[in-house]
Amino acid sequence: MATAVIDADRSAEAVGVSHGPKEKLPKLMLGAIGVVYGDIGTSPLYTMKESFLGPHPMAVDPLHIFGVLSLIFWSLMFIVTIKYVFVAMRADNRGEGGSFALLSLICHNLAGKKWTATLVVLGVLATCLFYGDAMITPAISVLSAVEGLTIVEAGLQPLVIPISIVILIALFLVQSRGTAKVGVLFGPVVLVYLASLAALGVTNIMAHPAIIGALSPHWAVEFFVSNPKLAFLAMGSVFLAVTGAETLYADMAHFGRKAIGFSWLGLVYPCLMLNYLGQGALLLGNAHAATNPFYLMAPESVRLPLVLIATAATIIASQAVISGAFSVTHQAIQLGFLPRLRTEHTSEKALGQIYIPLVNWGLMIMVMLLVVGFRESGRLASAYGIAVTGTMLITTVMLAFLVFQVWRWNRLLATATIGLFFLVDGTYFASNITKIPDGGWFPLVVAGVSFTVLTTWARGRQLMRARLAESALPLAVFIKSAAASVHRVRGTSVFLSTSADVVPAALLHNLKHNQVLHQRVLILNVKVETVPHVPEENRIDVRDAGHGFYQAILHYGFMEEVDIPRGLSRIKTCGEPFNMMSTSFFLGRQKLIPSKKVPGMSLWRERLFAWMLKSSESAMEFFKLPTNRVVELGSQLQI
Repeated sequence: MATAVIDADRSAEAVGVSHGPKEKLPKLMLGAIGVVYGDIGTSPLYTMKESFLGPHPMAVDPLHIFGVLSLIFWSLMFIVTIKYVFVAMRADNRGEGGSFALLSLICHNLAGKKWTATLVVLGVLATCLFYGDAMITPAISVLSAVEGLTIVEAGLQPLVIPISIVILIALFLVQSRGTAKVGVLFGPVVLVYLASLAALGVTNIMAHPAIIGALSPHWAVEFFVSNPKLAFLAMGSVFLAVTGAETLYADMAHFGRKAIGFSWLGLVYPCLMLNYLGQGALLLGNAHAATNPFYLMAPESVRLPLVLIATAATIIASQAVISGAFSVTHQAIQLGFLPRLRTEHTSEKALGQIYIPLVNWGLMIMVMLLVVGFRESGRLASAYGIAVTGTMLITTVMLAFLVFQVWRWNRLLATATIGLFFLVDGTYFASNITKIPDGGWFPLVVAGVSFTVLTTWARGRQLMRARLAESALPLAVFIKSAAASVHRVRGTSVFLSTSADVVPAALLHNLKHNQVLHQRVLILNVKVETVPHVPEENRIDVRDAGHGFYQAILHYGFMEEVDIPRGLSRIKTCGEPFNMMSTSFFLGRQKLIPSKKVPGMSLWRERLFAWMLKSSESAMEFFKLPTNRVVELGSQLQI
């Protein structure tokens, strides 16, 4: 399975190119505020409420208020500021961030090491945990915002679920139109939302200015000393303040490290903490406000506008995680962990804006089930966190390999830094495990199913290629024995192959049935590299094999879209230019027959792989081949 990620044979310097943002810093910061911080920015809607009234309720007294706020402040400091802004975002793979980008970066630099396969498994697991997060985030965010209506008018409680469902369905319905037009509003809307957070916070802090003392770490220590068990359990709810931190790293390519870092330190972090401190100040004066401290901070006259602003912010947060699911799925397809899925580009200018219908409708169904099944943001909060902490812990493991093996930091500095990350992430992960019976099982089930699917596809492809290689004939041998004796016809034929050095099964089948070869025969291999993007000058490798045969490799980054006709149009060393109207593309389609052949997979996994192969998008559509120039030749294969 590891070969799906680490099979690139050229250096990153040779094929990689940075596709970083080109706009000015203020514009990038505004964009980052709108897209990157939507998730973590909506955490104040439910974090304090869940900390006091969640699965492990505690007294709303000064010790616990100051202790919780201290934990929130220092968690944001260690996890978001130090881990992600100062360390993880330096680990960019040609400008790209996220689990797969980090995994590819490490595997490329340390290819061949015995533990590389283990890292690949961890990277895939992080992706699977993200899918669980992508389902819960829209449900809990929108629900928590709409629940503010019950603060405005208690009689509106029966409308919370229907309104939330309508908003979410509308959100998924507009995905096919793309976010380019709506995206320009994201930054200003979240900016207004953050300003509202800060204003509400400052207003309440003025009533109890002593709450600022909660920023001291001694309150967190005192909280643990007074009741270690309760403090440990409370961390499962406190962690809700940090959810969304992974987005900083994952969206780095869109806005750049500087824009994300500056907007966090200069605006988002201060606004969030002012609001949390304001909620704490409110609770000091009114313990009953713990039922919904976010909305009760505001005067009655502005609560309804606040509900509307918060709902808009949660829609943006949901949009960001849905777009992230599309992006992660696209990377998984390119790296060989998922079958080909229909992918639509929703913007002519932004390559990363894509829409995958299967992922969109699958997410919508699961989000609807979550809203109807859990019915309250408080109950959903118990399911939230374990997927995020798991992903963060895996990121820390991969960062450990990076700083020790690739960057080769000073041993003392590396040990102290990674040790701190493990301590914080490990403690939060352990605390969130206690929420499994209350709903934490859901993201684990989603991750387990996703992991089974991704690993089954990767292993199945590996076995299928091995079976095909067993009967493969070297191209050089075939040319010497058959090329001169076969009747040649005008035109060009392109045969797709997993290797440009062997004869594709489709070529042998064509020769067997039609007994002719075209004047020009191109054996084409498409290779996805371990870098996000490949520059055009390094896109194509072509070699003349003689007797009208050519071998070609088209190189793509794992963030790019494969377009074979466009790639062929750039070839200048194969005789006359490629004319699609005189070029025939031959594709092999294997019908898999599950068997107990060893080595292989369990019979049920082989059947799952066979079904996935049959259901995948056709190679003709995926590779953008002209529909009237494609010939498919089928065969049966046991794995």
